[in-house]
Amino acid sequence: MLASFTHIFVGIGNGGARIINNIGIDGTVRITINPAYYLSSQKADEYMERIESFFSSIPQNTMLWLIFEDKPVNIEIVELIAEHSPSDVIKLAYVLTPEKELVNAEKPTWAGYFETVFYDSLWEFMRKETFIGSAFEDASLQIGRMFSKLYYYLENEMLVNIDYADLFNIIRGGNVGILRMLRDVDFSWHWGIWDRGLISIMVGKNVPLKNAHRILANFQEILSEKDIIWGIRVVDSLDEEIETLALLTKRWSDEGSAI
Repeated sequence: MLASFTHIFVGIGNGGARIINNIGIDGTVRITINPAYYLSSQKADEYMERIESFFSSIPQNTMLWLIFEDKPVNIEIVELIAEHSPSDVIKLAYVLTPEKELVNAEKPTWAGYFETVFYDSLWEFMRKETFIGSAFEDASLQIGRMFSKLYYYLENEMLVNIDYADLFNIIRGGNVGILRMLRDVDFSWHWGIWDRGLISIMVGKNVPLKNAHRILANFQEILSEKDIIWGIRVVDSLDEEIETLALLTKRWSDEGSAI
């Protein structure tokens, strides 16, 4: 069994900070970074030194999550953190890209620092909300809850058939991916562009298990490499609902496996 990992969640800018504030996990490190200090002519050098000092001292067995909106100043801070973090730290990005599907773009230069760059185009929220501010607010609640759930499953692997070894098998190697917590899985969406996946399904006590297996079968059918690691768990609090945590990855289109 792999050792437990320390998780450090870093929210950069307003979008990242909102998500950090909605991650309800005891025993993890949660940090917010204000780009205004980084841009300040009077405070920039001191702020950069503080960032460099903290992240250069991260211990082994750490998973470093950087959460940010796709803006130039945020990217500069991301590169600063990644350059000064130890090479053995597992670095993962979660980038907000409103109305932009990052998987269809060329691999950004900064993506080379990360095992996987997860992105969220906020499509579920943009299609429902009139104002982008409302979409960000709703997304931050769901994404924060999603990270909380993922951490719980990884740290309690005996309760569900997913552990750190499974996670690393999916994320390692320089990928682009999505990470979603869903109550309803819309298979008309573009799930089929992904190669591999980790699917965890929680079913209510009154839900037939065949319904969960049907969701797994659908993912198995659409993923390009038919490679799924999965787990199913009965959760009494869900009653008649199904909740799906989907972590899907593929190689960047300019590194093979083009869309």
